[in-house]
Amino acid sequence: MLMDFGIGPTTVLIFVSMIMLLAVGTPLGFLTGLIALTISYFWFDTANMFQMVAARVTDFTTSYVFVAVPMFVLMASMLDKTGIAKDLYNAMRVIAGQIRGGVAVQSMCVAVLMAAMSGIIGGETVLLGMLALPQMLRLGYNQNLAIGTVVGGGALGTMVPPSIVLIIYGLSASVSVGDLFLAAFPPAFLLAALYITYILVLCWFRPEYGPAMKKEEMESLTRDDMIKVFRDILIPLLIAVWVLGSIYGGIASVTESACVGVVAVVLAALYRRELTLAIVWESLKQTMRTVGMIIWVGIGATMIIGVYNLMGGDSFIKELIVGQNVEPIFVILMMMVILIFLGMFLDWIGIALLCMPIFVPIIIDLGYDPIWFGVLFCINMQVSFLSPPFGPAAFYLKSVAPPGIELTDIFRSVWPFIIMQLIVLSLVVAFPQIALFVL
Repeated sequence: MLMDFGIGPTTVLIFVSMIMLLAVGTPLGFLTGLIALTISYFWFDTANMFQMVAARVTDFTTSYVFVAVPMFVLMASMLDKTGIAKDLYNAMRVIAGQIRGGVAVQSMCVAVLMAAMSGIIGGETVLLGMLALPQMLRLGYNQNLAIGTVVGGGALGTMVPPSIVLIIYGLSASVSVGDLFLAAFPPAFLLAALYITYILVLCWFRPEYGPAMKKEEMESLTRDDMIKVFRDILIPLLIAVWVLGSIYGGIASVTESACVGVVAVVLAALYRRELTLAIVWESLKQTMRTVGMIIWVGIGATMIIGVYNLMGGDSFIKELIVGQNVEPIFVILMMMVILIFLGMFLDWIGIALLCMPIFVPIIIDLGYDPIWFGVLFCINMQVSFLSPPFGPAAFYLKSVAPPGIELTDIFRSVWPFIIMQLIVLSLVVAFPQIALFVL
């Protein structure tokens, strides 16, 4: 019986088992479920535990808020397949191209707008990698700046509503997703503004890093070209306003707004005469693959956290963290360090579903706002999205990067953007009202 060893050694056994199974390539959703069932059998020695675990999984998979996830994934997939996002990028390039670093700046603006339409992180990085990176390299942009702009901009999807990271956090922490959306806006735009300022300042002092578009190219644009530019920017703006306006106007819940977003994209595709059965089919297949991965990770995390809490693990972790007789702010900093460390090895979905059921009750007991902590978590996941050795952004970008760009080049380019993420994280920790003043 594992109970004879105690919760401390068993916690170490669980952690070591996870690392070993990850090292041999076991998917996170399966390894967490396997460990949960094995530990529960040897700790409780009763078949009834399997029924209790199944009940927790049912609660997770039938949550109403979770319905928003596949709808936002479908929305993002259709934006990609129909060409709406591609035309948005090309239109923004015309507006910002005459400024030093302008194409990098407009790529960042497109990233924010794309995040406001869909909230899917990997898709934004891939799309920017296909559209923005070759364009910047063709125009003579510094390679490190071009790569950093793409991965930094793609990571903004973790915070800009309707971010799926915020939805999953709200689901696992049992807090209002609408409040999370409101609180995430100011830090997200602060970070985007910091990125843009960095690009403009760098290109001002080093013009060769981000040369402006040639004047002849701008002068060759006709009146019809400018009308198309206006239309290609207006449609995505209307989609974003439709989705977010339905939430903040009290017309629809977060879950309902996801369906509203899909309808908006379908109508836009019909207007553009781009909606075909092939596009719908490919979008549905991509949605099934993405949501299937999220559900399996969620099921495994729900199982292992449920078993661990029934073993008394939540009390053990709370005593381990809070029982150090330190100021509450040091507990927050300790959690940030843990999240940054885990983010180097685990996917954000697993981190949210594994850690938040344990961390959030501690935060509440210490008197902190779980909405504020959710914003901190999202900023932290941006760092993990870029961090070596397993930063997902690098692998997403490598899959579509032009020949000659290696993973080492990508990881070498992300450090200025990681530093800016840590600066914003520190500011929100020190000044919670940056996130909470809108509530």
